[in-house]
Amino acid sequence: MTKMKDIRQKSEGELVETVQSARETIRAERFKDKFGRKASVIRGAKVTIARSLTELATRSRNQETK
Repeated sequence: MTKMKDIRQKSEGELVETVQSARETIRAERFKDKFGRKASVIRGAKVTIARSLTELATRSRNQETK
């Protein structure tokens, strides 16, 4: 799980890459054997996606108002 402080320091390209890699992590975990799945990995990836998308939306909104 990535902290919001770290996410704010990333560029937009890095944020997009972060979202893509976290989504791939979720996809890979879901297709694992039932006993090999790690719920905490999926949960952490979802939090990272949400934080990254929130930051991207905030930046987009701030550019529109300027």
